Amino acid sequence: MQPNVPFLRLAGKAASVTALIAAVSASGGGAQDVLTISQALSRADRRAFPNRIAVAVSRQASARAIEPLAGVLPDLRLAGGWARTTDPLSAFGYRLEQRALTAASFDPTRLNYPSAATNIGAGIILEQPLLNPDALLGRRAAERGLAAERASERWTRVTTGLDVVRAYYGAVLATARATSLATASKAAQEHVRQAEALHLNGAVTRSDGLLASVRAREVGDELLAATGAVREARLALSVVLGSPGDTDYALPVALPPGERLRALAARVASDTGAHQREDVHAAELGRASAEAGLDRARSRLLPRVNAFGRLDWNAPTTVFGGRDGWTVGIAVSWSPFGGAADWSGIGTALGARASATARADAASAEAWLDRERAGIELTVATERLLSAERAVEEAQEAHRIVSRKYDGGLAAVVELMDAAAAEDRSRLSFDGARYELLVAIARRRQAAGLDYSVMEELGQ
Repeated sequence: MQPNVPFLRLAGKAASVTALIAAVSASGGGAQDVLTISQALSRADRRAFPNRIAVAVSRQASARAIEPLAGVLPDLRLAGGWARTTDPLSAFGYRLEQRALTAASFDPTRLNYPSAATNIGAGIILEQPLLNPDALLGRRAAERGLAAERASERWTRVTTGLDVVRAYYGAVLATARATSLATASKAAQEHVRQAEALHLNGAVTRSDGLLASVRAREVGDELLAATGAVREARLALSVVLGSPGDTDYALPVALPPGERLRALAARVASDTGAHQREDVHAAELGRASAEAGLDRARSRLLPRVNAFGRLDWNAPTTVFGGRDGWTVGIAVSWSPFGGAADWSGIGTALGARASATARADAASAEAWLDRERAGIELTVATERLLSAERAVEEAQEAHRIVSRKYDGGLAAVVELMDAAAAEDRSRLSFDGARYELLVAIARRRQAAGLDYSVMEELGQ
């Protein structure tokens, strides 16, 4: 009896797929050190796009916070100019400023029809606000707004860390899944060879061999898809880390053991201390900034007091020539009713305060709900891991029993492959359960407003 050609083709196909998964898993890794979760978090903290955007926004807020100081700090300016005129009043004024008047200068003809006068003026002007309530309160509002932006920046880093955990262990999960399917593919090839040998000996029908071949093809197709998923997961991780396309690092070949994950989950679940989340802190600072903004809007109805002083030089031919003249003084201004603009500003500030208050209350409520959800997710993920571990043990035992029956001629190859497939599915489910627990641990830390340093204990 001639061997079934499709059976023989499977070996070559599976071998090429196995080589491909090995190449993808090691792409860029070479003999380099394995990228740990701690290193991944550190890279993302510096390079991740959301973090960089948050830093830029924070810098903008820092620059805006300086603007209200214009009404607090002194203003020093230099002024100068050149002019030539025959206007009677201006010509007389220039000569007076230059200390160039004589008795002849008061001749009516010269006063009415002066010769052209040239003046080069230069001055130093200093203005010092003494009482500017709107500037002081504006500064307070800007400082609180800056503090809110910095708190938002810190919260962005926390949420980016969660994305890193998902992407990092997602890439590890993809590799582990592909590795498991590669092992399953090799086992399926062996089953196909056994079925072919039994078929050639007349021990089984051709349908047994065909069914084994179908199952082997299914595993091979799953392996192809898993191989592509490994590459996609690594590229997605590179984007999260802020270095698109950079996969020049190796990753762990497997997820952390279940017992380590359960121990860490128990520790994280027991942390019930009160920690203020940065998003809630940012919302509260935003409310404080809005309150200061309302005070600033109201302060526009108060008087303003400013001091000033200046030193001037006027000469016909040189800058800073002639004798100087100084002026000092205090200016008081008060607009008890400056039109509708001031009252509109107060109304706008009232609305901004109400909006900021509502956002702060909503942030607090959402943070509470998020913490509760994260606790539930952690509990469910822990229980699912336990169930997945038991399923692996049961599937292994079932596969062992069916294998013994098959060796004794009491089970068909289809039953053997079904048992193997059940074991494969249980292992893949176990990997998925470990990944979900890892994400649940990180979610619990994020919801509590904490960092992810505890994940370094996993040793990856």
